[in-house]
Amino acid sequence: MRLSMRGQLLLGILLPVLAFVVVNTVSLYREAVRSADVAYDRTLLASAKAIGEELDVAADADGTGVHLVATVPYAALEAFEADNRSRIYYKVSGFRGEPVSGFTDFPRWQGSLPVKGTYAALVDFYNDRYRDAPVRVAVLLQPVAGTIGQGMATIQVAETLELRKGLARQILIDTLWRQAALVGVIVLVVLVVVQRATRPVRALSEALQARDANDLAPIAATNAPRELRPLLQATNEVMARLAHLLEHQKRFVRDTSHQLRTPLAVLQTQVQSALRGDLAPEAALHEIGRTVARATELANQMLALAKVEQLRQAHGQEHDVPVVDWAGVARAVALDLAPLIVARHLDFSIETEPAPVRAHEWALRELTRNLLHNAIKHTPDGMAVAMTLAAEAGQATLTIADSGPGINAEQRMRLFQPFAAGAASSDAARGAGLGLAICQAIVQTLGGRIALDNRAGGRGLAATVTLPVTTAAIELADNSR
Repeated sequence: MRLSMRGQLLLGILLPVLAFVVVNTVSLYREAVRSADVAYDRTLLASAKAIGEELDVAADADGTGVHLVATVPYAALEAFEADNRSRIYYKVSGFRGEPVSGFTDFPRWQGSLPVKGTYAALVDFYNDRYRDAPVRVAVLLQPVAGTIGQGMATIQVAETLELRKGLARQILIDTLWRQAALVGVIVLVVLVVVQRATRPVRALSEALQARDANDLAPIAATNAPRELRPLLQATNEVMARLAHLLEHQKRFVRDTSHQLRTPLAVLQTQVQSALRGDLAPEAALHEIGRTVARATELANQMLALAKVEQLRQAHGQEHDVPVVDWAGVARAVALDLAPLIVARHLDFSIETEPAPVRAHEWALRELTRNLLHNAIKHTPDGMAVAMTLAAEAGQATLTIADSGPGINAEQRMRLFQPFAAGAASSDAARGAGLGLAICQAIVQTLGGRIALDNRAGGRGLAATVTLPVTTAAIELADNSR
């Protein structure tokens, strides 16, 4: 399970702190032990020097040589008498290594003096065992001179390690207590700080949970921390898109039900009239067929409008949008509508050149079809309709000109609104009023422009659509040439 923000902060802070505390504790403990060893080693050295000061030289009984005489004063071992846990041992060896005083069975020193000693004396410190107990030993080489001779005495002073171990344990316990207190303070501070820092998050969560299921209003969190503001802004943008999408769906359902109600009611009336015999069967079927055709066109346009809205919601994902040659799409649409052109005896002309644009093919097809179909419907029989497609200066421009009645200023303002149909040359040419709304939605989604202008002389209307040509599209066009 994923940790909460509080848990992540605690782990992120405490793990490095604990690692540092462990390393610091070990380092402090070792440093304290070394300091204790230095202090106790000095005591051993002081005892060895006290013993060395009382050494003297005496003549052998046979008068052939000299030997060492050792008198160990009580003051030499006085530093250890206050301690009841550790024991002290000493041994004084003569000029030839013979035991002179102390514990004669104490192991003989086998080492060597350090090259660079800490003290200004011939002394060495080492660890050994004596009487099955670990000991710390200080060995001092003491020159001894008298009127009858001189030599080098060896003084060994050893101490058991109980006191040192006890001091090390006490240092460790004291260090651990201090470090544990430090960790506890850090944990307490982190908990308090995290609790205060996450208070706005909890308040925001409670506010969202208390909201109505249909409430998509922006989140007002003026007191939110700076780190939360990008998240709140992104959330508000998502909620705005959802609100727009829901509003579009509601409007689509409302408009669809309203617009389909009329042709269905007309169709029902025509069927009842045919059943009563008010019209001849052939005439009744023709009327029913025209009503079904208008209802079918309305349903297709409503579905196209919904699909365009989906395209608008997905706009911006250009890596998923292919490059399509608009010229091929325009010629295919003209071929599809050729039966209508022939039936109306229209003088149709088409001129195109390669115009690759970044768009879905169905969107270009729907755009071109609606404009051309609209021009065919509003052009009187036998008149002219012209379609031209040119690509230059990074833009592709489609122009469809008809010979219809044109539009006035009032119609120009509302023709791009859904269900706003302009004047038609006949009742049969009157549509549902969704074609231009679909065209405008497609053009806006593709980042282009659409305009309706009366032709020169006041006879006919010209629809002009301009779409941008991307760099990839220009390269594709150059390769096709």
